[in-house]
Amino acid sequence: MLMSVIADLDTWGPNAQRISQVSTEQAEAYCRNFAKSHYENFPVASWLLPRDLRQHFCNVYAYCRWADDLGDEVGDKKRSLELLAWWRDELDRCYDGDVRHPVFVALASTIETYDIPRQPFADLISAFEQDQTVTEYETFAQLLDYCHRSANPVGRIVLHLCRSYGEETARWSDSICTGLQLANFWQDVSRDDDMGRIYLPSEDRERFGYTVDMLQKRVTNDAFLKLMAFEVDRAREMLLAGEPLVHEIKGRLQVDIELFLRGGLQILKEIENIGHRVWDQRPVVRKRQFARLFVSTCLRHLGRRMAPRINRNS
Repeated sequence: MLMSVIADLDTWGPNAQRISQVSTEQAEAYCRNFAKSHYENFPVASWLLPRDLRQHFCNVYAYCRWADDLGDEVGDKKRSLELLAWWRDELDRCYDGDVRHPVFVALASTIETYDIPRQPFADLISAFEQDQTVTEYETFAQLLDYCHRSANPVGRIVLHLCRSYGEETARWSDSICTGLQLANFWQDVSRDDDMGRIYLPSEDRERFGYTVDMLQKRVTNDAFLKLMAFEVDRAREMLLAGEPLVHEIKGRLQVDIELFLRGGLQILKEIENIGHRVWDQRPVVRKRQFARLFVSTCLRHLGRRMAPRINRNS
């Protein structure tokens, strides 16, 4: 059954009356059930993840999902800002050792075990707060700043869980995460417009002569197709710039990282396959395409593991 952040506010929101604090075991079970309820590929992810990391990934996922839904699912921007401020207070309490909410009861162990700093968690809240007040971006630099707080923190947290955080790995991770988010933006130009959000920077639209009137009317013309081709190429460059991270991460997590990268590249390919006409059709990666990506990624991973043995025996 799908677990709902909004429904759980009655039990675990800022005005809830808690009879007793949950135990660590209860909190971890809550996060596991929450992750499995929401993440459609969780069985695959669970199989790929080392056993000792699965609970920690569930804890992080539950935190991110709560923050995201407090921003997107409440239906009232003022109320969302109030709830996100409360979520930040709970984060501060967590780092002060005063945990109450089940997500933070579980997350506290993850933070301590992997020495994860507060900033990436706080950056996510900042991005979701921005969603309540900013619906359009003038420059690509402004959009990158948003991605830095809405996408990149997740990658940086994962690097800590992999015990692979460093200046270089963080830069590669940021490039993959930003590239993937841009790919999602260009995939969902129409859906985002339905929600009143425009991620195509106005400076880019002006560069290709795509006017505000054309945007409002969702016109597909030569200017729009050139604009989308430009944005797709830029997102692909960012994804490929982060590819060295795949070879830096050890073990089965390498497969996860590469799947995110290849998945983003496949989204961009699907945009190209429909001629960049994203107003008319939403490009999607089909299940059979994802299956092929998964198999080919696993085979590459296996090949990388076998290569040293083959070389030693040759």
